[in-house]
Order: sequence, then C-alpha cells, then structure tokens
Amino acid sequence: MSEMKFATPVFIREKNEVTVDLDNTPYFFNDRGRPRYLKALPRAARLVPAAPTDPRVAMGNPYVVSRIKGVKKTPPYGIETQLGFIAEQVAYAPMWATPDVAAAFGITLVEPGQAVRLESPVKKISQIEYEYGVFAGHWSPYQGTGNQLLSIVCTDLEHHDFPHVFASVDPDLPLVTSVGRYWPKLGRICLADLWVPRGSALYIPPKPSRPDAECIDLHNNRNSARACWGQLGRDSLVTDTLLQARKGFFHWYWNAKETVHTEPLAMD
Repeated sequence: MSEMKFATPVFIREKNEVTVDLDNTPYFFNDRGRPRYLKALPRAARLVPAAPTDPRVAMGNPYVVSRIKGVKKTPPYGIETQLGFIAEQVAYAPMWATPDVAAAFGITLVEPGQAVRLESPVKKISQIEYEYGVFAGHWSPYQGTGNQLLSIVCTDLEHHDFPHVFASVDPDLPLVTSVGRYWPKLGRICLADLWVPRGSALYIPPKPSRPDAECIDLHNNRNSARACWGQLGRDSLVTDTLLQARKGFFHWYWNAKETVHTEPLAMD
C-alpha cells in the first residue's frame, strides 16, 4: 500500500515586523481597517478612551476555580499557574466584540476611524504581521507533549506588562481572541471568545501583576483562525499584532480540561 503524505499545516508564521517607537508615535489609529501608529491624529479621527477594569462587570461563561493546582516559574519568560476548574468540559462563550463586550474583559474595541492613546512601560515595541493556522490552539506548552498537535484545546490565557493591539486585517474572515476575567479571592472565572469584525481591532493595555487585584483580565490569540473552521480551502488567516516581541515577562493561567469553541450568531 503506497504511503500518502499530506501538506504540512500552518501553525503560526511570522511574515513581517516593524518597530514602533511609542515616544514618537503614541497613538494607534484604525485607518479604514489598517493599523497605523502616529505622532498626531488626523482631524477626522475619533479618540476613544481605554476601557477601565471594573470588577463588578462579568460576561462570558462562568466557572468555579476550586484551587490553584500548581505554580511553576519558567525564567526568564514568566510564571505558569495551573487552575483547577469544577467542570467536566469548559465552553467559551462566542461573542461578537462590541465596545461593552470588550470592556468586560478590560479591552478597548477600536473601530475604523477611531484611535486610542497607547500606554506602555516599554517604548520600543513591535508590530508583526502573522499568519495563524486553525491548529495553532491545539498545542499545549504545559503538559509535556512537546510540539505534538493535540485533539483538544486547553485553557491557556495570559497577562503581561506590555500592550497589545490585535488588528483584524484578513480580507475575508473575522479574528478570534480568547479572553477571561478571573476573580482570585472569589474563586471564579468567566471565559469567552471575542469575534472581532473585519477591519476592527482590540487594544489591551499593559496588565502588570498586582497581588491585591480584585480581578485579573486575561487573553490569548492562538485561536485567531477559529473562523477558518468549516471553510473549504481556508485553514489560516492573517492578522497584525502589536507586542513586546523580545524580553517580555508573562503570567500564564491554564487548565487541562477540554474546551469548546463555537461560532456566535450572525451580526445584525
């Protein structure tokens, strides 16, 4: 019997990188769906305030965090915290990213024609064009499975002291970002997938570690290509991301249970 070989799927491919100097260009401007970093805004741009973190606001699917199962330091990259969930299966609520929905996770939706002033302790940062494949979320850095692609997706969320911009620039498909809001003292977490319409972007300000924080806003974009599932001939999409590409320190929160990710209802 002859051996059949399949094409290697795209995992995550870095396509282009440029340096953004936030001292000289502190504004992110959504220029008709394309990300631009500017010293001064065009007259027609509408500056929107960064969404505050309000611990009283809860959206997404709630789960009980029964305990901290382990904390692992991985210098110089960050700290991994394993959360124990009381659940057989963990479903992320599929939600279109609107200003209110994004703000429920400490995130600002920046629509075409809008701008936001970026805050960052790091002044030179990178904008990178990525191609994400549908299997990018099917990898676990926590469970000793190496570079094996897995049949399930685990909860894998993070926060860090540098800003993000996730720009939905694919010409055909929306961008998906998994998010969570975790209340450590209450033992509670809410989880969702934010579906970002084509041409819009998410701004996540720096989220440093604060031991006395009432809630912690978390995110992960490895499920960016979730909208490719069910598409014939599309198994990846492109996105632009602002991030600290080198020497960033991360706080990761994960749980090994299988997660469920579905599509939201069509936008009105």
